Amino acid sequence: MVRVARSAWWGLPSAYRGRRNATSRAINAPRCHRCPATATAFRQRLVVAVALTGTGLLGASLSTEPDSTEFYALTFAAAGTWLIGGLASGPFPMRSNQTGKRFFGRSVTVPVLTGAVAFGAFFSAALVARRIPILNEALASILTYADRGSDPWVLATTLANGVAEEVFFRGALFSALGAHSPVPLSTAVYVLTTSATRNPALVLAAGVMGSLFAVQRRASGGVWAPILTHVTWSALMLRYVPPLFRGLVSSDRSTH
Repeated sequence: MVRVARSAWWGLPSAYRGRRNATSRAINAPRCHRCPATATAFRQRLVVAVALTGTGLLGASLSTEPDSTEFYALTFAAAGTWLIGGLASGPFPMRSNQTGKRFFGRSVTVPVLTGAVAFGAFFSAALVARRIPILNEALASILTYADRGSDPWVLATTLANGVAEEVFFRGALFSALGAHSPVPLSTAVYVLTTSATRNPALVLAAGVMGSLFAVQRRASGGVWAPILTHVTWSALMLRYVPPLFRGLVSSDRSTH
């Protein structure tokens, strides 16, 4: 005959008492904010809140006068929102695990060259866009901020937003999406955010460059590569594209 061990307290089988205690501990255990499911839900809620806040600030910044205190304050506020919100949402990889010459070649040289090539493509497209009224007007409108602004401040806000956007969109948002098509979805959110500017040229650029940045994030395993490509492309665009539209920007101001 098989004897079943009994609990000294309840007279119940030991195996049953063990299951009962495990269930009780699970029910009474405090909520774990670092557990995967809870952490993922928190990250997703924070990402949504940051996206909405940053989108509002971006739209508001391009509704101000060029070279105004409000413009610089709102653009820096947008950059701060992307950066702080992205870092607060949780960890994400900055770069691949490669080191030495291999790291420098793939994680520095290639992204910088990619940014330069992207600039060349956009510069050529800008020459064509001057002949398309809706794009010509959109480009002349946005380049007013570069043409009338203080060069150091405009460059600072451009580069700050370039870095901060990558930290958020290709860092926090990309990681929050997990395996749920992060490349197209992060790009779609990036385009929707840029649509707050109500500028078709910027929205079109966001679609093209957002796709490139997202592919870089997936291929490199971190945000370092898209950051370098973004700031290289932005700096070259800011330096060489405004002169193409300088006469148009001046005539646009005179008619208003």
